Amino acid sequence: MQSLERVNRGLVRRDAGAAGTRQFATVKVGECLLGIAVEKVREVMRPQEMTDVPLAAPAIRGLINLRGQIVMSVDTRMSLGLEAAPEEQAMRSIILRSEEGGVSLLVDDIGDVLDVPVEAFAPVPDNMPEMRRELIDGVYNLDNHLLLVLNTEKLLEKACR
Repeated sequence: MQSLERVNRGLVRRDAGAAGTRQFATVKVGECLLGIAVEKVREVMRPQEMTDVPLAAPAIRGLINLRGQIVMSVDTRMSLGLEAAPEEQAMRSIILRSEEGGVSLLVDDIGDVLDVPVEAFAPVPDNMPEMRRELIDGVYNLDNHLLLVLNTEKLLEKACR
């Protein structure tokens, strides 16, 4: 496992993935271990002060000011159909690159960068709730847990409805 490092407002990878592997930044949301393709991640942040957005979709938690850039914050728990985090829990932000600029996903915890073998990729299990199935591209069965590959484009599209 490798750690994400913040360098010059971005993330760098140490020891880029070997041939035949994919790299995922991992995040924890509820009991789910989610993988986000490293190339989509801009940076990881501690909780920021947020401005509410009146009449926004329920999954849009607010806006943050990221060094002068206004960034939308999306509640990943709500988008995945999970119950809300306890009030006292500080959510973490993982800033994604998108065509519209940066977008913040609020998650419970930030994990490591994992190199996973491409051949270990499997389709989404049939028993996964439909609300989550539509946001997951597939899974990797790791030693002691299942890594769910998050489709960030679909998540953002769903959050804005």
